This record gives sequence, structure tokens and C-alpha cells, in this order.
Amino acid sequence: MRTYPCILTIAGSDCSGGAGIQADIKAISALGAYAASAITAITVQNTCGVTGIHSVPPAYVKGQIEAVMEDICPQAIKIGMINDTEIVEVIAESLQKYHPRFVVFDPVMVSTSGCKLMEDEAIEAITTRLIPLATLITPNLSEAEILAGQKIKTVEDMQRQAKKMLELGCKGVLIKGGHLDGGQMCDVLQTADDDAPHLFTAPKVESRNTHGTGCTLSSAIATYLALGESVASAVEKAKQYVYLGIESGKDVCIGHGHGPLNHFYSPVPMHIFNKNE
Repeated sequence: MRTYPCILTIAGSDCSGGAGIQADIKAISALGAYAASAITAITVQNTCGVTGIHSVPPAYVKGQIEAVMEDICPQAIKIGMINDTEIVEVIAESLQKYHPRFVVFDPVMVSTSGCKLMEDEAIEAITTRLIPLATLITPNLSEAEILAGQKIKTVEDMQRQAKKMLELGCKGVLIKGGHLDGGQMCDVLQTADDDAPHLFTAPKVESRNTHGTGCTLSSAIATYLALGESVASAVEKAKQYVYLGIESGKDVCIGHGHGPLNHFYSPVPMHIFNKNE
């Protein structure tokens, strides 16, 4: 029997289509995989900001996850925005029940426009309940500072804190350094299997169209893991995908604020696996 590689994204909905579940589905599809989703929250937002968040009842989040896991059996799970402690618990229990092979957790706490997306109680809950179950967490600098409890100002700080964050129980940490000063971007990957960190550098692309880049990156990483790449290789390929998506969409105007990247600059046909692969 043949099937498509499937990724389940568990995250919030962005009605403007640039971030959240919508960005996840675009990225997964553009890379040739099948996207399933479980919505944790409905947000009222556009390219200028977030004006409202309504959490989905935890029982319905649980039901969505069960419906997908018991029928489609995704190869990887991507987790995004969660702003409710009960939903954190539902997701943690689901991961412990179904034991997915790969879990990529993007701890979305602040939107591109600077709006807070996660309650303080939920931050504590993800630290103790979700992060220990993750293959990889992908915080940006602001999120890494919250998780580490310390300011991060240099690449050396990123390396130290990435290693320290492994103590939270996850198998890997990718700190995204896009907000560091300077003309170069540097992301730091530290895995439990490697003593030395992996550094990924690239020139910054001057663009306002960066809405949903974190969502897109974590979904792309989950997709490449489902396709058989190692963590380091999945991160490298996902970063290249996002970089080219920003580059190819930098001169396109959608909305009046931070527009989206171009997810479909070079779409890949659907991969097909044998069921036993």
C-alpha cells in the first residue's frame, strides 16, 4: 500500500492566512507532504497585529488530535500557539498516548507585530509538560529569553542557553537569532546527541514580509524529519526553504503591515511512500 507522508500541525488559526495553521499547511504542502490540523485557538489578526484570541475548548482539541492520530497516523507533529493550560495538558496526554516519532514545538509567545499570545500560566505548563516530549523546540530570541530566564545578546549567549535548555528534557534546541543586531542571521542548534552546537548563518533579507516565518520554519523542519532527514539536515533544508521564501516574496505587497513570505516559490510534487517505510 502506498501513502503520503503526513504531518499534523497543532496550532492557532490566522484568518489573514500568513501565520499559524494556515502557514503550516502551506509549508507542508509546498514541500510535498500531506497536512492535517488540530486548531487550538481562533485569532483575530491581520498583517498589522492581533486583536483577539479565542481558545478552542480543550475537549475539541483532544477530539481533533484523536481523529487524526487514530486514522491517518502522521509521521511527525508540529505544535505552535497554545495559550491555555488545559490545552497544554490535553496535548501532552495525547503525545504520551500516541508516541509520535517526531515532535517539533515552536513555543509561540509573541507575534511578529509584538502582540503577546501566551498566558504566563501556559508558559509554565509548556515548560514542564510539553518541552520534555519534544524532538526539537524552536524558540526565537524573545522566547528563548523567557524560557532561559536570561537576556541573550550574542551568538555565544545563544550557544550557552541552547545547551542549558536541554536540561528541560527535550532532545534538541534551535534558537533563532534573526533579531540579533548586524547584517547576518545566526541560528544555533544544540542536540542531546552532539557536544558541539551547529551554527547556521545567512545574510539578512531586508523585507517587511516576515509574518509567519517561525510557523513556516517549524513546519518545514517537521516535514523534512518525516521525509527521513536528520535533525541537523532538516533544520538546514528548512532554513533554506524559508530564506528563499522571504527572498522571493520581499517585493510583493499583501496587507498594510508585515506580509507573508512566498510559500510556493518552488512547490514540490507530493511524495509517496510505501506503507512499511
